[in-house]
Amino acid sequence: MSTAQNMSEIGIRPPHYRLSASAHVGRVRLAVSELERSVAFYRDVIGLAVLREEDRMVQLGAQGGGRVLLELQEMPGVSAIGRRTRLGLYHTAFLLPSREALSSFIRHLAKLGVPFGAGDHIYSEALYLTDPDGLQVEVYADRARDQWIFEGREIVSATGPVHFETMPVVAEDSWQGAPAGTTVGHVHLYIGDLKAAEKFYVAGLGLDVVTWRYPGALFTSAGGYHHHVGLNVWAAGSPVATEQDARLLFWEMVLPDADEIDRAAASLALGDFDEIKAENGARAFRDSWGIVVALVLEA
Repeated sequence: MSTAQNMSEIGIRPPHYRLSASAHVGRVRLAVSELERSVAFYRDVIGLAVLREEDRMVQLGAQGGGRVLLELQEMPGVSAIGRRTRLGLYHTAFLLPSREALSSFIRHLAKLGVPFGAGDHIYSEALYLTDPDGLQVEVYADRARDQWIFEGREIVSATGPVHFETMPVVAEDSWQGAPAGTTVGHVHLYIGDLKAAEKFYVAGLGLDVVTWRYPGALFTSAGGYHHHVGLNVWAAGSPVATEQDARLLFWEMVLPDADEIDRAAASLALGDFDEIKAENGARAFRDSWGIVVALVLEA
């Protein structure tokens, strides 16, 4: 095992097109059953700020910033889902800018009495919550890259306990909402088959596979990150999310320029994936389980 690693030497590259190293996840849009209830959760518990309100849709982002991270769209007839009962979204993962911010968030959850899970993944420490519609949420902080562990070209991932006693000491009232610099670090998806997912997300979209020996999962990314898209079969056998379910409507892959969008779209089309229009008007593609990725420009 090793720690320090040249980012260009990480992972298994896609066979043809490879995403720009600057590619990253943008906004996520969710279909929810009760807008007011969901906004309250993402505002008061997760700490996002309401940026704009439209007819049956609210956009949220970090405190003091204008970038939209999450869109909540109320849709008639949508119902909450149970754990691991639908293929589609596993969780939306909000990346905090520091371990101090994560420590503040932990104190905030304790003060509210909100239940959560936790996991130390070596490259990050993460908390897991469930929104009012049964959709999962991760809030995490990365460790510095020189603390990540590698086996050859693979980034080692694990799930161990978070040692809360080692968290930075912060003031009782230090949490003032998701701080500036908070992003959607990754999305993690329930899919039905890893080989079929690899065809879309790696051979098509152009992500590298950076972790492949974690049971039932592949972790994929651009630029040597630990993952921008997690893929797992932990809910395999469950039905695909339908129009009656709370669900992921689309997520954005942010690319540096229009030429890069053209190349990504051409690669996906070469894999026999049909181009569609996302609900935000962007060029988009749908995987085998109805999950839509929209290709958008860096703002």
